Amino acid sequence: MPPITKPATETFQLGGFLLPRLFTGLWQLSSNSWGSAPAARVRRQMATYAENGYTAFDMADHYGPAEILFGEFKEKWPQPDRIFGATKWCVFRRIDPSRALVEAAVQDRLNRMKTQRIDLLQFHWQNYEDLGYLAALHHLQDLQREGRIVLIGLCNFDSIRMHEICEELGPGGVVSNQVQFSLIDTRPLYAMAEVCMEHNVKLLTYGTMCGGFLSDAWLGRDEPDLYSSSLTPSQRKYLDMIVKAWGSWALFQSLLVVLRSIADKYEGMSIANIATRWVLDHPFVGAVIVGARMGVSEHTDDNRKVYGFRLSAEDRGAIETVLAQSNGPRLIKTIGDCGAEYR
Repeated sequence: MPPITKPATETFQLGGFLLPRLFTGLWQLSSNSWGSAPAARVRRQMATYAENGYTAFDMADHYGPAEILFGEFKEKWPQPDRIFGATKWCVFRRIDPSRALVEAAVQDRLNRMKTQRIDLLQFHWQNYEDLGYLAALHHLQDLQREGRIVLIGLCNFDSIRMHEICEELGPGGVVSNQVQFSLIDTRPLYAMAEVCMEHNVKLLTYGTMCGGFLSDAWLGRDEPDLYSSSLTPSQRKYLDMIVKAWGSWALFQSLLVVLRSIADKYEGMSIANIATRWVLDHPFVGAVIVGARMGVSEHTDDNRKVYGFRLSAEDRGAIETVLAQSNGPRLIKTIGDCGAEYR
């Protein structure tokens, strides 16, 4: 039997970086609710991911030790320049965005990540009524000119503010926005897609597999108890969205059946592969961020399969038939634009 050939890594351009279209998300290091592992095992698994072509990692200032563990891993990696680190500075309370405060926040990221420059700093600002986010972004741009930040991105900004920021900072000032996007949450298809195309901004998407619900593991299963101890925090969040905002568990099962039938057309594909490919097929999407339970479990081989195929018009039509029966198109009004669920 001939050896199985892994599909080539699919890439996209972000500023001067050529990056894989699957990022590894480290948010699960923020809590033991997703499981835990010794630091050495986490670093070894980061190395395994990098060896398999997963060279881009996403983290944040509030993801527990993620920045520290990433910095330790990258420092010892033989080719550190091939490892891409995206982190975040998230402002959840009112602050005075002075140069000194912004610089201190950036320096903290640099220290924790053991680096001289941040490849991508993604900025989140909780309160839109406080226009201090514009001043903060100008300070970030100054630090970028000084070489401490390579690229600036946004996190959970809506379409209106993203357009405002892109106009304020000028071409290339912002290269990305990290938002939720999946077959369940299709809000980026509306104004966000238009703003991305206008300003050449790429979305880095999370929640694409709805905490694992968009997978073969949930096909044919009864609706779980929202408060079951067996569910992770992510699964509680996405289950609540599926059954209370998007539709019903029965309709969700219909979607899984359709995704499984599509997966059967492509050798070795999973429901998760089809759900991920659907998101990647949108031109304004740069990468899907796949959460990793570092040191606990890994799915690199299965995730990599998304690089080997594209959905057909027939596939997309079958999926749309189910989505049209859901409340998905109305989430932009019932929940609000991207990021509104956090405000």
